[in-house]
Amino acid sequence: MSAPPLLLASTSPQRRAILEQLGIPFDVVAPHYEEHDPPDADPVELVCDHARGKARSIETDRLVLGVDTTVALDGRIYGKPADAADAHRMVSTFAGRTHAVVSGLCLRTPDSEVVQAAATLVTFRLLTESEVTAYVATGEWQNRAGGYAIQGRGAALVERIEGDYLNVVGLPAALLIRLLGERFPGIYDGSDQVATTSRPGRSR
Repeated sequence: MSAPPLLLASTSPQRRAILEQLGIPFDVVAPHYEEHDPPDADPVELVCDHARGKARSIETDRLVLGVDTTVALDGRIYGKPADAADAHRMVSTFAGRTHAVVSGLCLRTPDSEVVQAAATLVTFRLLTESEVTAYVATGEWQNRAGGYAIQGRGAALVERIEGDYLNVVGLPAALLIRLLGERFPGIYDGSDQVATTSRPGRSR
C-alpha cells in the first residue's frame, strides 16, 4: 500500500523535484505566510520560524512539510536579491569564501510538530569581476537565496561543499528522510511510491 501524499507547503520547483527524486509522494499547496528576513537575524532561528509558519498556515488533517532556506556569512543573512545589483554584491561577497546554506524543516500533523535545521558549507572559488557580471546576466539569481543556483550555471562558482548537496538546491533531503523514518517508520521509504506534482512556483 502506498504512503499517503504529504502536503508540501511550498511552490518551489526545486523542492518538488527533490521529493520526486526521493520517491516521496506529495501534493503542493501554496503557504499563506509572509516572510521577513532581518539581515542580522540568527539564521537557524529564522529558517525554523519560517518553516513552522509555512506549515502552520495550511489547515488540513494531513502531514504538512514546511521548508525555508537562507544563506549566512559573517553573521549576516543573504536572502533573495532585490535586483541584479544586489545579486552582484552577494556573489562578489561569497567569492573565495565559505558561506553556510541553512534550512529549516517542519513536519506537522494535527497532533504533532517537529522542527529541525540543517546546514551545508559552500566555498566559492575566487571570481573575477567579469565572471560575476556574466553569471548575474544569466538571471539565475532571481528568487534564489544568496543569489545563485548550484544546480544550474551557479555550479561553476563553487569550489567545494561540505554537507548535503540537495540542501543547497532547496530541501535538506538527508534531514527529511531521517525525520520521516523516525516518525513514520516503513511508510515513506521510497518503495512503491509515485510522486505527484501540482502547479509551478518560486524557487529556494
